[in-house]
Amino acid sequence: MAFVDELTIKARAGRGGDGVVRWLHLKGREYSGPAGGNGGDGGDVYIRGVRDMNLLSRYRGENKFEAGDGKAGENRGKSGSRGEDMVIDLPVGSLIRNNETGEEYELMEEGEQRLVLKGGRGGAGNAVFKSSVNRSPQESLPGGIGEEAELKIELRLIADAGLVGLPNAGKTSLLNALTGAVGKVGSYAFTTLDPNLGMLYGSVLADIPGLIEGAAAGKGLGFKFLRHIARTRLIIHCVSLESETPEQDYKVVRDEISRFESGVLDDKPEIILLTKSDTRDAAYSKKIQALFKKKYKKDSVTVSVLDDASIEALARTLTSALASTVTSTSR
Repeated sequence: MAFVDELTIKARAGRGGDGVVRWLHLKGREYSGPAGGNGGDGGDVYIRGVRDMNLLSRYRGENKFEAGDGKAGENRGKSGSRGEDMVIDLPVGSLIRNNETGEEYELMEEGEQRLVLKGGRGGAGNAVFKSSVNRSPQESLPGGIGEEAELKIELRLIADAGLVGLPNAGKTSLLNALTGAVGKVGSYAFTTLDPNLGMLYGSVLADIPGLIEGAAAGKGLGFKFLRHIARTRLIIHCVSLESETPEQDYKVVRDEISRFESGVLDDKPEIILLTKSDTRDAAYSKKIQALFKKKYKKDSVTVSVLDDASIEALARTLTSALASTVTSTSR
């Protein structure tokens, strides 16, 4: 089943039940007075956060959601029953936009529930209209129409760390080596079309699709990449040592992220990984590490998926860095 991180659905709250004209029937006194009940309110539409990243894919064939309509009023002034609410489960991390009103909602926690569409009010029965000057009212009111809208859902992954970098920087291979995930690996650009997830000692790592220069303007897989990076706690920036321009590759990714959402990188710790170190000699690797240290004041780590020792060392580094982000956030 293909991963889906963007979907538009149609939702409708319930219509209110109609008020009715009814009369009280007493023995020996027919039509003793108005007794028409009010209609029941229509059901509301809610969204609820659940921990299921693949949920949107199951909605592609069934993208209409309707709450129940209220029932009509009854005899003896009894109101009709209320329509059943509709609760739409969505993955935690979803951003939901009402295309009719422009309102936006975010689901950041499991079980979080938000009201998005209100059901119509039940109509009034003729008993409501009784007065000293109108003892036999014939009036009643129909139920109100429930709100309806197109809801655009955009999933932004909530991962502890995100592997970022240009296509073919080795992100998927690293995720597989670190976590045992089974992301698709290939020697051509955009092998990863959707995010892959893996667990490293209880932390969620996301291999986020690579981007190209111009991603912030929508080129390549730009928007898909950039929206997922916004919520990661730690950036693992993969720069391939196979590249002839590793420093430029690093700069392209940083610039595109900043263009998409200003300031998103300011408070995020970053680890620079010089990947595919087996393709270069040690002298070249040290030269590139020195360049990053001098120009960006940042240390970098070399790694190769063909070297088990370097993968184990990287796992320890990431675990320590993620623990530090939790500590700094809790202060």
